[in-house]
Amino acid sequence: MSKANNFQRIRELNYLQKAVLGAAIIERMLPNYSLFSEATGFGDEQVLRNALNLIWEKILLPKSKISLEKLVEKVEPNVPELSEFDMFGTYPAIDVATALLGMLQGLMTKDEHEFVSVAKISQATVAKYIEFMLMAEDISPTNELVREHPQMQYEIEILAELIEHVENMGRISSESVKSLKALALADGQTNIGLELE
Repeated sequence: MSKANNFQRIRELNYLQKAVLGAAIIERMLPNYSLFSEATGFGDEQVLRNALNLIWEKILLPKSKISLEKLVEKVEPNVPELSEFDMFGTYPAIDVATALLGMLQGLMTKDEHEFVSVAKISQATVAKYIEFMLMAEDISPTNELVREHPQMQYEIEILAELIEHVENMGRISSESVKSLKALALADGQTNIGLELE
């Protein structure tokens, strides 16, 4: 499975399919934020969790009275500043918040490119993590090393599985969304391989 192939397949999904895929990818990313928040005391993971729950609800019930603007206002103060924390975990935490804000933006403006970006952000988080790991082993990271790394190959594989699930989902309902969420969390780890509680 090549990376381009995944993104091509995402682009071919319809608006709602892209939206549920984006939300499922964030499910895998969100615990990275919790770990960062626990380690630093910064941010409220519950605000992000709540925003993601409401994103799912808005996708399933487009007419629901959820104020996406208010959610953006709540999430924004929880985005950490890179300069304020000297730890790798800041990157994945920023990526989670950025992906969430992108999803909210996409739902507000009906811009499905925002949903496609979520998959790119997740892959970028994995790439940064691999670079960090390689540098810790005194290996200078090249694009090829990052691309061929088992963690990146795994990310691409999981994304392909999620896309396939969405392609075959038929009608998007609370049942089909439940199975998609379950699949996203089935391996018990975040997109950078951290174990879920």
